[in-house]
Formats: sequence, C-alpha cells, structure tokens
Amino acid sequence: MNRTSFVAVIILAVIAVVVLLSSTFTVNQWQQALVLQFGQPRQAISEPGLHFKMPFIQNVIYFEKRLLNLDLAPAEMPTNDQKQVVVEAYAKYIIVDPLKFYQVVRDEGGLRGRVGPIINSNLRGEIGKVPMSEMLTARRAQFMRSITEAVNQAALIYGVNVVDVRMKRVDLPDENSQAIFRRMQTQREQEARRLRAEGQRDGQKIKAEADKQQVVILADARRQAEVLRGEGDGEATRIYNDAYGKDPAFFDFYRSMQALTQGLDGANTTYIGPPTGDFFRFFGSEQGGASPPPAQ
Repeated sequence: MNRTSFVAVIILAVIAVVVLLSSTFTVNQWQQALVLQFGQPRQAISEPGLHFKMPFIQNVIYFEKRLLNLDLAPAEMPTNDQKQVVVEAYAKYIIVDPLKFYQVVRDEGGLRGRVGPIINSNLRGEIGKVPMSEMLTARRAQFMRSITEAVNQAALIYGVNVVDVRMKRVDLPDENSQAIFRRMQTQREQEARRLRAEGQRDGQKIKAEADKQQVVILADARRQAEVLRGEGDGEATRIYNDAYGKDPAFFDFYRSMQALTQGLDGANTTYIGPPTGDFFRFFGSEQGGASPPPAQ
C-alpha cells in the first residue's frame, strides 16, 4: 500500500468515526428527547439508552422528565371583602408530551408566558370569592386544589401536567402595610399611655394609703406615749408622795435644791446678792439663818 492509499484510509476512518458519532445520541433516565430534522420534529423519545439519528441533517433537543418549578411574578388581587392583597405563586409541572410542548411553547420561557396568565386568572377568581380573613385558614387549601385542577386542564394543550399550584407569599400592598403599621403603632402608643396612667393612678392610691397608715401609726404611737407618760408621771408622783410622807423635811430640802440647780444654771448664770430668801433657809449664816433639819 502506497502512501496515498494509507492517507485515504485514514481519512475514510476519521469520516466514519465522525459519521458514527453524529448518528448516535444518549438519553438519560431523567430526560426525554425530540429529534428534529431541519427544525421540524421527527421523533419523540422517552426511553433511556443509546439511540440513532441521521447524521448532519438531524439534531436532538432534550427535555426534563423530573418535576419542574414555574415561578410567577407577584400580582395584586382583590378579595371578597374588597381588600387588596399581593400574591406570589408558583406551580409544579411535568412535561408529558415533549412534541406538543415544543410545537406550542418551545421552552420554559414560552410556557411561563402561556400558563402564568392562566394561573393568575384562576387565583384572581378564587381569591375574589373569599374574604381576607379566610386566606390563611383551611379554606385556602381547598381553593388551591380547585385552582390546580383548573390550571392542569388548561395546560394539557401545552404538553405539560400541572401537579400543584401554591401561594408562597400573601401580603398587603406597601401602602396598606404602612397604614396598618401606623395604626398598630398608634394603638400601641395609646395602650402604653393607658398603662402609664393606670400605673400613676395605682401609685397615687398606694401612696395615699401609705400616708394614711403613717398618720394612723403616728397617732397610735403618740396616744400610747401620752398614756405611758401619764402613767410615768403618776408613778413619779406616787414615789414623791411616799418619799414626802417618810421624811417631809428632807423632801422639802431635796426639792429646794433641785429648784435652785435649775434656776441658777452654772453655765450661764451668776447670782450676786445677800444669801437671804427661801432658797437659803437651809444654810446656816452669821445673820442667824436656820440650820438644815436633822436627818431622821
């Protein structure tokens, strides 16, 4: 074999490999495929494994068999009691007919443009039947099942099976949320003022009660002190009387000395004068003053 023949064989082998590779494709278990010829669908394949196609003139596009998610943009909808709510929903779907899916919507973006309005329309209709207070009750699950069934029936023409429709967020519009927040803030401020006023009122009552108890306790203490003082004065008088009865002269002398001590305080009083008078009758004097009485 000459060199030219060898090169030709190599080229033919490369061409054969390229043709072989171009004529085979693999479908995984989570995929389904659609064979196109010049952009036109020729065959839908859902079985996994190795498959063949015409090289160069046919190509393959793949679709998921798994559960897919379709997110919708938030939309504002009215409830039965004329309250506006912002609803953000999503749908779970499966592509069951890749040929119909490709012919009608082409891809997921096209499906969102077709199925999204259907979901929003059904949501708007069902939400308009219930008041806002029932949006988070058990009735919500009931009308979501109704919406899922209605959307699934409408989406069959696109080659998909909608298995679930859910609301992932239900909220008030921003302006309503701000108004409710301000109203709640005002209510909390009013409640705080009421509690402070009640606290001040209770504080005044407690303080008044404490003042009253103080007055009562002081009055009782003064009364008891007066009683005890009277009893003490009476006992002192009795002791003085007993002492006077035992030795009147000495008692007279003792009381005179007490009166003299109190009358002539040595700290700031000085007496200047003759030792005459009633206080000095107990002291002997050259002028003939009386002598103190003898002790008994």
